[in-house]
Amino acid sequence: MRGLWQIILWICFMEFGMAFHIEAAEWSLSPSIGAKGIYNSNLLLTPLPHSETYGYWVTPAAEVAGKTERLDVSSRMAVDVVGYFGGEDRQFTNVFAPLAVRYKTEKDQIGFTGGFTRDNTLLGELQETGVVLQFAQRNQWTFNPTWTRSLTEKLSVQSSVQFSDSTYESSRLVDHRVVGGSGGLLCQLSERDQLQLLGSYTHFRTTDSPFGFQASFPGINMSLTHAFSESLTGTINGGPRFLSSTSQTPVGDITSRETVWLAGASMTKNFERARLHVSFSRDLTPSGFGLLIQTNRGEIAGSYELSETLTGSMNVVGILTSGKSSAAIGGVFPDSSYVSLTPKISWKFLEWWQAEVSYMYRWRDTDTAISSAQSHATTFMVTYYPPKLSWSH
Repeated sequence: MRGLWQIILWICFMEFGMAFHIEAAEWSLSPSIGAKGIYNSNLLLTPLPHSETYGYWVTPAAEVAGKTERLDVSSRMAVDVVGYFGGEDRQFTNVFAPLAVRYKTEKDQIGFTGGFTRDNTLLGELQETGVVLQFAQRNQWTFNPTWTRSLTEKLSVQSSVQFSDSTYESSRLVDHRVVGGSGGLLCQLSERDQLQLLGSYTHFRTTDSPFGFQASFPGINMSLTHAFSESLTGTINGGPRFLSSTSQTPVGDITSRETVWLAGASMTKNFERARLHVSFSRDLTPSGFGLLIQTNRGEIAGSYELSETLTGSMNVVGILTSGKSSAAIGGVFPDSSYVSLTPKISWKFLEWWQAEVSYMYRWRDTDTAISSAQSHATTFMVTYYPPKLSWSH
């Protein structure tokens, strides 16, 4: 798998490099380095007795962008050097190496998003699914190419491929892989209305479990986007997924079939000095438990520019999670609830310096726990942004 990824990335970079040599290109590099201190009253969100945890993060990063008349490439590579002590004595390193590419012709647009992410389950997967796995590192490769071709001024055909491979540095968690694709039509009904109709197929399977689990769910999704005004846009989508799953057990395979209805809605409002985004989604999501889980996720995110140098923001996430299989590493997957609330203040106190202060409240509850758990966390971060570098050829 690593060899295949290296070949794919090498071909992509060769093609992008040839395109940049053919056309005039503008490049930019924006480096930064940040340092933050953290306090968390209950890092693992456990209802059992626990101690407070303190920590530090050092984050060097660089945003790279290149652009021609037809090709647009961007990436923000970052590394988190993390140390915790107190309730949890841990040292680990997170790595973020995404890549986004878009190439346009008169009728076609080819895109790619993907890359490599190494993060902690308490950082990434918890906010995505609301499920607390354990304190473990996750390595994830993603590969998502897309293609859109304009048939008329108002009608386009779309297609995409989805691939992700997740591995965990823990014997208690299960590695898994997701492969799928979608295709359909995009219709511009009017200046303010856009209709999309897609058919999709997704296959999920575990890759290292002694008792494997796999699931396939083809489906149909329709979405409608409406621009109420220049500053207010809303989207609603939904459709069925025809889920078929197989769980391996010591006494034989267990197969089940059901129809799952997924849906989502979002709305974004831009003000002169503020922005508000509200969204809800019901989805099927892979988990380190080696299962597909159903998540009902709601989020409210807002920001307000108090002045030219001071910005306040708030993010609220609520997730209800349930399993889509009867067995999960020898037990029943419990229904769970998760809520996080994060206010933040950002202050650009010098030309190249920025400070951030944030607070995070988290709460979770499961059907099997004797009581719910909550945590309080505070973070203070200072980031240095050197002058942006730009060049062209």
